[in-house]
Amino acid sequence: MRTLPTPPDWLTHPLRGERALRAPVPWAAVARGALGVGPVVAVGVVSGHLPFGMLAGLGAMFAHVNDRPATRATRIVRIGLPALAGTVGLLTGAWLGTLGLGTWIALALAAVGLVSGAISAIGPVSSAAGVQLMVLAVVGAGMPVPVPPPVTAGLLLIGAVWVIAMAALLPRVTPSRQTAPFDERETVAAVYDALADLMTAVGTDGGQAARRRLTAAYDAAYEALYAHRLPLHRLDEEERRLRDRLAVAGALSEGVLTLLWENEPVPDRIARTPAQLARSVRTGLPPGRLPAPVPDTAGNVAMHRAVLLAARVFDGEPAPPVGAVVPGHRQRLRRTLGPAGREYAARVALCVGVSTVLAQQLPGEHWFWLPATAAFLVKPDMGPLVSRAVSRALGTAVGVAVFGGLATLFGPGAGVTPDAGAPAIWPVVVAAVCSALIPVSVRHFALQTAVLTPLLLSLVYLGGDTDPGFTRLTDTLLACGVVLAAGALPGLGGPRAQVSVRLSLAVRATRDHLDQVLTADAPYATRLRLRREAYRALADARSAVAVAGAEHPPFGRDLAAWAPVVFALEEIVDAATACGVRLDQGAPLPEPALAARLRAALSDLADAVAARRPPTELVLPAGAAVGDCATLADVTSGLRRVRDLAAG
Repeated sequence: MRTLPTPPDWLTHPLRGERALRAPVPWAAVARGALGVGPVVAVGVVSGHLPFGMLAGLGAMFAHVNDRPATRATRIVRIGLPALAGTVGLLTGAWLGTLGLGTWIALALAAVGLVSGAISAIGPVSSAAGVQLMVLAVVGAGMPVPVPPPVTAGLLLIGAVWVIAMAALLPRVTPSRQTAPFDERETVAAVYDALADLMTAVGTDGGQAARRRLTAAYDAAYEALYAHRLPLHRLDEEERRLRDRLAVAGALSEGVLTLLWENEPVPDRIARTPAQLARSVRTGLPPGRLPAPVPDTAGNVAMHRAVLLAARVFDGEPAPPVGAVVPGHRQRLRRTLGPAGREYAARVALCVGVSTVLAQQLPGEHWFWLPATAAFLVKPDMGPLVSRAVSRALGTAVGVAVFGGLATLFGPGAGVTPDAGAPAIWPVVVAAVCSALIPVSVRHFALQTAVLTPLLLSLVYLGGDTDPGFTRLTDTLLACGVVLAAGALPGLGGPRAQVSVRLSLAVRATRDHLDQVLTADAPYATRLRLRREAYRALADARSAVAVAGAEHPPFGRDLAAWAPVVFALEEIVDAATACGVRLDQGAPLPEPALAARLRAALSDLADAVAARRPPTELVLPAGAAVGDCATLADVTSGLRRVRDLAAG
């Protein structure tokens, strides 16, 4: 029987996401969406200030796009920072639109694109801020609004503030266990759940996969408790308690990772300990008696000590401070001005500039759709480039067809009813329904586009642009062509650049962690923090490789081959963690010369990856030199494996 060939990843990627689409509905976010854009626009229609309602509705729409699962404290920054950037962008674009630059406005918008792309390299929230800055600068420059620029920007901000206020004031909607509230307590409990899964998986083939799930849970917990805090934020007693319990989870994870390196299964009664702690975090009740392993191996000694620490901390004793695993101001500046920021900035500027020139050569006054679409489409964290283009085209086609059908059925042709002269109501209803669907639509780029297209078309329809949307489909296809063409150009922050930057950061974080492990009298809390940073950087690198591996060959040829390199680096961090535990228990420190050679090897590897050249000259210490700490033999073996994989 003939078997059909497996289709390539770049072809099947747009069809993925079925599991995400079947996830529980975030009813709280849906409720906020239903009360967001529609009512704001309706107030403008009823009051006779239609432009006011349209602009506030636009701000609410962008706020809903960024209203992802988060704690209440972090949601303010997740929505508010992009909203502020969008306000600056709209104000800038509206001002540029008053200068009468003609085609030269493409250069001005390209300059905004340089700023947008550079700040997008900082992180996910900054990426959302960068894209809103760019898109709304284009909208402000190209969409005629009979309102002064400062008022235009203020109305946009009012719409976003309305969504933030709802997020802070509305009660949580949690009809079932599957849709439990996303809060700081739940994220810390999820770390203990992941620890329990990893302990169960020790000694099996699922150990590394369980360790990656633990990394993801840690990332969410640290983001909830440390990242995206408002200035001058003061900790309350609950936050201090949760930070202490997250620090305990760090100590437990060090012991579990050592057990993972030892590859010996964990007895069931010991594996249940993290589950007891997770239940205590959720309920606030004491965890009860905590089983601890017999301290007969390095991993069991570390686990025994961590369980004793957990018992003390859950009884009210403060935990050793670990600190935040978030980039500081200098690191953010390096990301902005570094290769990733510069190359992506050049790509955004090129795509927006070329799209603006093309749009102004086409008939019609409303030219903003084409460059705004290009600004959205060029965003790399929405998936592989070809998949983004296909999803955007299909989603726009569906959205235009839906809106075109409604316009044919209900539209009077000029946004007002012919007899009474009152504004049409059906676009307001479309905006309200689509706004409520945004929290579900963000799970897939094509679905998100299919929902946002009718919403945007309803807003511009109320503003007087009565084209049912077919011109928008043509603009979208042209934008897809521009972004795909730019993606084929070298040196513009493409998939290869994304992989090299993420891998280089991961190797440097691995080096810093190993350096701390091999340093005599190094603070224990610092070692835990650097281990977290290493695993987090490796998770980012793995994600970049996965996205690049699904690129069409001209854009990401052979980049999936870097996945074994990331796996080898993860094993190096595992071995370094076990080494630190053994050194804590009295194992002799390695010779300083060996430690220096290992650090130098990792530094050279990071430099080679950043320069996108094979590390064929990587010098490694001889195997016999690591006999004083068996785990360092694994570090050296892992480095040799990384060198051979990267060179091939």
